[in-house]
Amino acid sequence: MSSDPWGRVDETGTVYVRTAEGEKVVGSWQAGSPDEALAYFERKYDGLVVEIGLLERRVRTTDLSSKDATTAIEHLRAQVDEAHAVGDLEALGKRLDKLEAGVAERREERKAAKAKQSAEARQAKEQLVAEAEELAASEQWRVAGDRLRALVDTWKGLPRLDRKTDDELWHRFSHARSAFSKRRKAHFAALDAQREEARRTKERLVTEAESLSDSTDWGQTAARYRELMTEWKAAGRAQREAEEDLWNRFRGAQDVFFQARSAVFAERDSEQRENLARKEELALEAEKLLPVTDLKAVRAAFRSINERWEAIGHVPRDARPKVEGRMHTVERAILEAEEAEWRRTNPEARARAAGLTGQLQDAVDKLRTQVDAARAASNNTKADKLAKELEGRQALLDQALKGLQEFGG
Repeated sequence: MSSDPWGRVDETGTVYVRTAEGEKVVGSWQAGSPDEALAYFERKYDGLVVEIGLLERRVRTTDLSSKDATTAIEHLRAQVDEAHAVGDLEALGKRLDKLEAGVAERREERKAAKAKQSAEARQAKEQLVAEAEELAASEQWRVAGDRLRALVDTWKGLPRLDRKTDDELWHRFSHARSAFSKRRKAHFAALDAQREEARRTKERLVTEAESLSDSTDWGQTAARYRELMTEWKAAGRAQREAEEDLWNRFRGAQDVFFQARSAVFAERDSEQRENLARKEELALEAEKLLPVTDLKAVRAAFRSINERWEAIGHVPRDARPKVEGRMHTVERAILEAEEAEWRRTNPEARARAAGLTGQLQDAVDKLRTQVDAARAASNNTKADKLAKELEGRQALLDQALKGLQEFGG
């Protein structure tokens, strides 16, 4: 018979292991010595130690699932319980108990982590849904569309929830995207219709603009082009490719007209500047006729200047008042000289002036006699009244005498 602290072999070859509950038969050995028998079953025990160590390492260092770990622990515990080994089986059971408790603890930790992850995922998806529903009413089509696509990518990266919750949130999320897409399609459909209407309007404006490009009715046509431009701006934008082509045609038609007008105006401006220089020379020639000393000669000279003036065409509008004003000044001086000559030589006017002067002289002499008589009679009140009347008649007489002198009398 042979034995060690954890087992023994009796005389019949039966091998026992010692446990807290007592000895248990683990097998029999007939082929060799008892020491060989114990060594064999001790190697069985060492194998269990190695397997338990490996499982402990897997649980500690890998993501072995709790279910697989529990299955492995139960398998090893069955081997320990069957006691086909010699060694400290109780120690092995304690290690398995500790490992099982660790697995259970990790299961709870994973369960709590999963619950936390699920809560966070739900909160994140609810936030995505809320933002998507807010974006569904947006009219920032490009920005909102880009953001909704980014939200889909974010959604795909989140863990799935329980089927019912996940389906409900996804339905709201998908409905918000669909609502936005429907509104955007309606908006751009309306925009396309507006652009098509703008295209037709601008086609009509281009046709008219091109028909006016060779017009020489400068003022009326330029005004019509301004009206066409106003209508163009009010029409809105057409499709991009059509807008550019229509604008180039519209602008090109205007350019043809305005370039032709500019060429004509440039030629006319050059001619008018030459006319201005000639009229300034005539104005200077007319100014040299003043002051009027020989009315007949001055009148003849001015008539000659005026005939040459009228033969000259238009001058620049801004210069016209000044140069014409110079001629008008000379013309007024000649007219004043003619009026003075007429008054001086008109017999009827001279007779009327002489008659008026005689009447005023008689009235002044009569009033002077009445004033002297009133003074002599010491009637000062009457004398003062007559004196004031005399003063007024004398002023009229002086003015009449001055006018009579203009007739040379």
